[in-house]
Amino acid sequence: MSENYWEMRKQIAEIGKVMYNRLLTDAAGGNISVRIGDVILMTPRFAGSKWHWDLKPENVLVLNLNSERIEGEGEVSREVRVHADLLNNFYPDATAVVHGHARNSLVFCSVQKPIPSMLYSTDKFGKEIGFVPDAPAHTQDLANHMVAAMAPQIERVKKQAAVMLAPRHGVFVLAKDLEAGYDAIDRVEMGAYCALMSKLA
Repeated sequence: MSENYWEMRKQIAEIGKVMYNRLLTDAAGGNISVRIGDVILMTPRFAGSKWHWDLKPENVLVLNLNSERIEGEGEVSREVRVHADLLNNFYPDATAVVHGHARNSLVFCSVQKPIPSMLYSTDKFGKEIGFVPDAPAHTQDLANHMVAAMAPQIERVKKQAAVMLAPRHGVFVLAKDLEAGYDAIDRVEMGAYCALMSKLA
């Protein structure tokens, strides 16, 4: 099992570290998942607070489609409901979910205002990045809201990704693949920075 998915687990660990270094997520949370066939590869609980996002491939969990651990070191993240529901509902058009606590985007999450598209590079995600209804982190309600919000955006996912904000929580990206998901959260975070700094220009 581990040999079959080792390279993707390595890539997930590497992107998690890059996200942490670029302030696209923090010690409090964030998760990355990729579906390959009948398994989901996902970062573990406490990836930030325990491992400081310095994960090894063996820390990335191999889960079945019921979110049960098959292999890997660490606990299953409490946010697995969102990841599994998105990947199980939209696979194979979507194969990756990237969730981050991106620093500038969190400002918009905290005041519950959408992030306007300020750049050509973010226009592909819509005129603004909006919100799902408020629901506590880690709940089935949040998962249900994310599935409902992503469904009308499936054409964006097929091209690259769709992005939604969770009030007082963070950014969720549903993407065609892992690289597209990372690219999307990075673009949206830069857009959030430009939106904030534009008030000073």
